[in-house]
Amino acid sequence: MLRIGIVGLPNVGKSTLFNALTAAKVPAENYPFCTVDPNVGVVAVPDPRLLRIWEVTKPKKMVPTTVEFVDIAGLVKGASRGEGLGNQFLGHIREVDAIAHVVRCFEDPDVAHVEQTLDPVRDHDVVTAELALADLATVERRLDKEQRAARSGDREAAEDVALLERVVAALDSGGGARDAIRSPEDRKALRQLGLLTVKPILYAANVDEQTLARGTGPAVEALERAAAAHHEEAEVVVFSGKFEAELAELPEGDRAEFLAAAGVAESGLDRLVHAGYHLLGLATFFTVGDNECRAWTFHRGWTAPECAGEVHTDMQRGFIRSETIHWETYVAAGGYKGAREHGLLRSEGREYLVQDGDILLFRFSV
Repeated sequence: MLRIGIVGLPNVGKSTLFNALTAAKVPAENYPFCTVDPNVGVVAVPDPRLLRIWEVTKPKKMVPTTVEFVDIAGLVKGASRGEGLGNQFLGHIREVDAIAHVVRCFEDPDVAHVEQTLDPVRDHDVVTAELALADLATVERRLDKEQRAARSGDREAAEDVALLERVVAALDSGGGARDAIRSPEDRKALRQLGLLTVKPILYAANVDEQTLARGTGPAVEALERAAAAHHEEAEVVVFSGKFEAELAELPEGDRAEFLAAAGVAESGLDRLVHAGYHLLGLATFFTVGDNECRAWTFHRGWTAPECAGEVHTDMQRGFIRSETIHWETYVAAGGYKGAREHGLLRSEGREYLVQDGDILLFRFSV
């Protein structure tokens, strides 16, 4: 399951966003550190394709894929040295797959700002710096250990020293540990250290409802420039915490009209989840049976046996082939029966690279 950690300064809208995403009732009072422990919520990934597939044969259950959101209390300047609630929360960030950095891009005299004034670039820089400083402390401790081992003739330690020195240089220059990665082996080694600046990051710009309808504004544009300077492929998702809170209170049937009236096509949940999938190179395949149709998350570039392993390890171990059809073709054919009658099912072997939207029926023997 994809795990996204929601981070940012206090009072930027993290818990408000979390409440709207998960329909949880986390406190969102107007003061710092109202979230003392990380709150975890699991939400279904919005995917209209799954409903279309279910409507063809109407199995007993329809099971979407899910994303886990972790609401992590506000970081402040000095968190890497223990200020505020410090390393307690930096530790929680280490456990997620990706980071959603919420940045305040709205003026509201009734909601106190921990830095007193609105400045999304400064706020971006504060949190980014704290993550980097936390990583620097981790890397320098490890570097000292590996340098001692390298001096004794340990060749593997010498290779580790070269990587860690590149990481220190990247962090000292204002970048992240990701900038030091040159190979999959580098990425694996740094992942084992639990470094924060290796994790993919996207930005959630919390705006007022007028800016939400326009899709951008001066504060959002300033954040986009700051994010792009730090991450070449940075993605900024615009949302309104106030709007999302109101949307979450509505019955499901009324939400489309509410979105249309606000001039937006998707909720903040949809945009945030889709951005997370894009950021991590994720996609969705489907399985359909008499009892259920289900969506599954996989990494783009995975083969059919690897996807089979997501369903059950026995399927990957004893994989023979997969009967494959794109979801649109499946729906147009009226299900497996029509697809077989018209010769639309493909038999794919071990080397097949699964595509987003594939429906797979795995054949295996153990």
